Amino acid sequence: MAPKKSERTQLTRAVRQLRRIRSFYAAAMVVWAGSAALTGRQAAGSRQLWVCVLLLAVFAALFVTASVALRRLAVRGDVQAPLTGGHPANTASV
Repeated sequence: MAPKKSERTQLTRAVRQLRRIRSFYAAAMVVWAGSAALTGRQAAGSRQLWVCVLLLAVFAALFVTASVALRRLAVRGDVQAPLTGGHPANTASV
């Protein structure tokens, strides 16, 4: 059974928001990885290094959580519309 229009709209919004926040988390991971690498060269074992590594781990965990949530939304309901911009996917069976 296909989801109702309001459910489809909510699902589309949720997928869009998760994709946006996931890209933010990915950018934050890159920034904190670079910061940890730079701090590791300048002051190995310092408190600043451990803070950078901790923040890198936090953003990595948030990235994984958003990715899992996005995958779960893809499993739920009619995922063709939200994931392809409202158009059916090009497949051989269509």
